Amino acid sequence: MFVSASTDCFPDLSFRGALDRLGDLEYTAVEIAMFEDRDQFKPSYVLANLDQAIDTCRNTHRLDVVAFDTRITATGEAHYEQFLALCRLAKAVKVVTLTIPSAEVGTPFNEEVDHLRKLVDIATLQGVRVALKSQIGRLSEDMDTVTVLCDNVKGLGLTLDPSVYIYGNAQGRAIDKLMKYTFSTQLRDTNKNGFQVRVGQGDVEYGKLISQLQKVKYNRALSVYISETEGVDHAGELRKLRLLLESLL
Repeated sequence: MFVSASTDCFPDLSFRGALDRLGDLEYTAVEIAMFEDRDQFKPSYVLANLDQAIDTCRNTHRLDVVAFDTRITATGEAHYEQFLALCRLAKAVKVVTLTIPSAEVGTPFNEEVDHLRKLVDIATLQGVRVALKSQIGRLSEDMDTVTVLCDNVKGLGLTLDPSVYIYGNAQGRAIDKLMKYTFSTQLRDTNKNGFQVRVGQGDVEYGKLISQLQKVKYNRALSVYISETEGVDHAGELRKLRLLLESLL
């Protein structure tokens, strides 16, 4: 295992600006956020400029690219066209895991299974793994739903964000059952009253989490994902969590 951080820790900066800040904070690996509703690195841009996107991902200021965190807003066939472009980009730059959001709560289960199967089929042909992102307000907020989806869609995994299961509806439930599905992680500190709190003031047991992941032979990134909060030293929090995770590895 190793420590990385998401470019979406700095959503107001350019892609290059986010890389520079992470480098300044002594991160050596990066998870690239590719959100259509952000300005850094849009899926539509990847589809239209694949060769340029490959060059950009190969020139990340000595930061190793470890995963893509994606959010496509296009619908219908356009959605799958952009997803295929992201998979081709991932293959070209040797990224293994591509994170996607699950459907919103209330989406028919069979509809989501069909959609996910199509995405996994596309990704598999490119040698890429698809992971659902743990998120409140989406199907992945429920641990039982995650296990059923992963069991029903062969090859589907999870980008585990423990905060969702500490702050959300699953408060107090053990997350052990999710470990075998985990392809990637996104981390901050959290308690039942706040989705993001200062590092050390929350309930995320990082040592226990690492031990749980080691039991299933997880050897990928522990990706820091801390948003800027008014009155809190953002850079200090990013540095603190990096140092904490590195000390546990």
